[in-house]
Amino acid sequence: MGRIASRIAELNGEGALSVFARAKELEKQGRSIIHLELGEPDFHPAAPVVDALRAAVVAGRDRYVSPRGLPALREAVAEYLLRTRNVHAAPEQVLIAPGCKMALSLAMLALIEPGDEVLYPDPGFPIYPSFVRGLGASAVPFFLEEKNQFQPDLREIAAKISPRTKVLIFNSPNNPTGTVFSDATLAQIANLAVKHDLWVLTDEIYARILFGGQYKSISSLPGMAERTVIIDGFSKSFAMTGWRLGYAVAPPRVINAMDLLVLNTFTCAAEFTQVAAIEALRDSTGAVDAMVTEYRKRRDLFVAGLNRIPGFRCQPPEGAFYAWVNVDETGVAAHDLASTLLEEAGVAAIAGAAFGSAGKSYLRFSLVGARNLLEEALERIERVSSRWRGVAGARSASR
Repeated sequence: MGRIASRIAELNGEGALSVFARAKELEKQGRSIIHLELGEPDFHPAAPVVDALRAAVVAGRDRYVSPRGLPALREAVAEYLLRTRNVHAAPEQVLIAPGCKMALSLAMLALIEPGDEVLYPDPGFPIYPSFVRGLGASAVPFFLEEKNQFQPDLREIAAKISPRTKVLIFNSPNNPTGTVFSDATLAQIANLAVKHDLWVLTDEIYARILFGGQYKSISSLPGMAERTVIIDGFSKSFAMTGWRLGYAVAPPRVINAMDLLVLNTFTCAAEFTQVAAIEALRDSTGAVDAMVTEYRKRRDLFVAGLNRIPGFRCQPPEGAFYAWVNVDETGVAAHDLASTLLEEAGVAAIAGAAFGSAGKSYLRFSLVGARNLLEEALERIERVSSRWRGVAGARSASR
C-alpha cells in the first residue's frame, strides 16, 4: 500500500476543535455546556448582507469568476482598507480566497521554500508553525510574555534572525492574548524587516475588534508596503465564519504567484458570497461597531469575574474576543484544569499549550457567549474552585 506524504506528519490540528468535540459528546449525554472554546462569534451577518446573498443567488450569480476575485469586491476591499487602516493598495493587489486560512496558505506557499526559517509568535495561532513545517521550513518562535504585557521582545527577534530567515508572521490583535502590538513594536519590526530583507505576513483578522484607539497596519509604515502581505477576511469582524471568505493584500508579484496557485487548486471563491461581501464592507447598519461595543461589555464583565477566582490572573485584552488567563497559582496544570472545567463545571475552555509552549500556564476563554452565559460560566467556575482554593491562597500569600 502506498505511503502518505511525509509532510502530513509535520502538521498539527487545533486544540479548540478537540475540546469542542468532547463538549458535544457531553451535550449528547444531557449535560449543560457553556461553549467558550471556539473563536466563532455568536452574532450573525447583518440583514443587508443576507439580503444581498439571497438576491445574488436568485440573479444567478453562481458562476466561475476571476481567480483573484470579483473586481467590484477587490475595489471594495482596497477602499475599506484605506478607510479603516490608512493602507493604500490598488485593487490589483487584492486576491480573494475561500477563508483566511486559504489566503494565509497561498501566501506561505508563494514565499516559503524548504530550508527557510520563519519567525512566528508563541503563544499564537497554531496553524502558523504547522504549515511552515509542512512546507519543509523551520518554524522559529518568538515569545509573548506576561511580564512584557505580551508585547514581543525585539531583542529576542533580532537575535533569532539568521541568513536563512525569510518571513516573519504575527497577528495583532493577537490570538490568544488579545494584545495589540504597540506603535513602537511595529516600527521596530519594520526596521528589522527592512534591514534583513524579510517578508512580513500580518494577520489582521481581528483588526476591527479593538477596545480603544485606531488600528495601525505595519503595511502603512515606510518601506513596508513592498514587503508586507496582509491577511484578513470576513469571519470575525462581520460574523461570517461559515461563509468562508478571506483575502490577501500584497505586492503585485506576490499576488501573481498566489493567482497561479489558485488556478492550480480551487479556481475561485464562490461568486454569490463575494457579492454579499461587498455589502458587508459597506456596513450600512453599523453592525461592526455594535458588535465591538458588546464585546467590550463582555470583556469588562468576564475579566473582572475571572480575576476574582482564586489562582486566576487575567490582563484585559486590548482587542479580539479572548480572555487569556494565567492559572499557575492554582497549583493545577492548565490541561487538567481545562478538563475539570469541562467535565465538572460544564464550561469549555482551551488549555494554553494548544497555542505554543509559552501558553502552558494559561487558559483561553472566548467571549462568544451572551453576558448572562458568561455570568453563569463564572458561577460554575467559582463552584469548582474549591478544589484549588487553598493552594491558590497559600501561593498568593507567599508572593
